[in-house]
Amino acid sequence: MKTIVRMNKWANAHTSIGLDVLRIALGIFLFWKGIEFAGQTKELAQLIAPNDNDATPLILAHYIAMCHFSGGILVVFGLLTRLSLAFQYPILIGAVIINFTGEMDTLALVQAIAALLLATFFLIIGSGKHSVDYTLKMNV
Repeated sequence: MKTIVRMNKWANAHTSIGLDVLRIALGIFLFWKGIEFAGQTKELAQLIAPNDNDATPLILAHYIAMCHFSGGILVVFGLLTRLSLAFQYPILIGAVIINFTGEMDTLALVQAIAALLLATFFLIIGSGKHSVDYTLKMNV
């Protein structure tokens, strides 16, 4: 726990506007993917489990779309960034696995890997100085 607190203090002391722009870009990307997946739930469900006829893949497809949609908004504003990225993490790992083992779509694989790396980065350092989390923490 002391390591995380120390890393968070270091990140807040050394943050720049570039990291905030990167966080906002990740949030916009996740939001955009949520909208894209919401319009293609049947295709996403078939991608998750191509030969499964029960409701589980459809429920997962809806979870993925709504998690990207709401998590993207939270990441853009820097509100509950770590929590929202923790919910995104299994989805992003699954995206990398599906794009790597399934039909190889290089652009989708690169997007999934980049989103996973950025999510890992912001999961560790937090939302930064220019965020709602930081503002709320400083006003308490």
